[in-house]
Amino acid sequence: MTAENSATPAPNARARQSRTVLILLVAMNGVGPVSLYLLVPVLPYLARLFETSVASVQLNVVLFMIGLAVSQLVTGPLSDRFGRRPVVLGGIGLSVVATVACIFAQTLPQLVTARFFQALGGASGMVMCRAIIRDIYPREQIGGMISLVTAVMMIAQMISPLIGGVLDVNFGWHSIFYFMAAASLLVTIGIAFGLPETRRRQITSEDAGFFEDLRALSSNRTFISYVFCVMLASAIIFIFAGGGPYIVVDQMGRTTAEYGLWFATAGIAYMTGNLISVRLSPRYGIDRMIRIGLVLQIVGSIINVLWGVLGINQMPSWLFGTHMIVMAGNAFAMANAAAGALSVRPRAAGTAAGIMGFLQFGCGSLFSELGAYLGGDFATPLPVNIAILLTSMACAAAIVFILPRNAKTVSTEEMIEAEESEAGIM
Repeated sequence: MTAENSATPAPNARARQSRTVLILLVAMNGVGPVSLYLLVPVLPYLARLFETSVASVQLNVVLFMIGLAVSQLVTGPLSDRFGRRPVVLGGIGLSVVATVACIFAQTLPQLVTARFFQALGGASGMVMCRAIIRDIYPREQIGGMISLVTAVMMIAQMISPLIGGVLDVNFGWHSIFYFMAAASLLVTIGIAFGLPETRRRQITSEDAGFFEDLRALSSNRTFISYVFCVMLASAIIFIFAGGGPYIVVDQMGRTTAEYGLWFATAGIAYMTGNLISVRLSPRYGIDRMIRIGLVLQIVGSIINVLWGVLGINQMPSWLFGTHMIVMAGNAFAMANAAAGALSVRPRAAGTAAGIMGFLQFGCGSLFSELGAYLGGDFATPLPVNIAILLTSMACAAAIVFILPRNAKTVSTEEMIEAEESEAGIM
């Protein structure tokens, strides 16, 4: 065998490792969200089981989202300091232990507390996924890779309530947590044996700490613009998710099952937008993809408001059909704005991902309540439509009025400088 032939397996080995890492990124990114949605179908039953109100049982969702938000703010900076592998292993491991605690919960407070720690651990995978993508892919591919991981995760989220319901009907509600524990344990084992440490730069005493990274990021207009875009794009999803059940079930007189089917169209549009973004982002670049997404969001929102003024969006087909345009644009804007935010200060990608995730879920819980109020206290979808239009315009304003015109040049220069410094240390 010649030296040339002996070298040929190396690219194949790298390709296999790349596929393995990509599968693990999808898996770790899905632990938190899937754990949230699996339990949703049995919440009404838990209210009867524990003889309490629906609002009390809803704490399983509210505190879970708070746990997701808080955890991301902590685990991101920790991964910048100690590396991606130990943080995600510790986080997903905590999720496994907390899920087992859910199995043995005898009261609602015990269950809610265990769920909170389950979220604290599961959220680490969401942060590490974005940070690792920033570690191993060049800037122009980050948006596409985030879109790909998000699209696959959307499939898991869409079928999670169905899986939870099937498990409950056939094996009882405890089986949901057995399933969660087994799945989280498999992800932990996969990370332990298949995920290399991607933060290769050595930590020195001269490295900036969390507060220095936070100060640098929070004073950077480029980062602020991208993060605001991500946060407000997420808010559109939370507003519609919060108000949608009241609009379809109460205002339109449809069943909850029918609502679930119509709501799936929004998820399909979002997933499709992410898959298209995978193809287009490397070709058109982050900033152009964001602008295309913003235009789609605003156009879809305007049309839905128009349907509301004319009174014809009392049919789910009109409401959700137009909202699919909004969600496709939302996928373009959110994934590529996240890529831009992660590229501003590459050495602090974990901190950037943590801040971004904290704002997404922290503010998302507030926007979800706003959507529930607008959908539940009015007799028409128009207030929700107007709220989504205003949020879409605010999302566009974050890019048009805050993002510096030379944002891409600045970010690329910072990225090159950081990568050169890393290469010098290695």
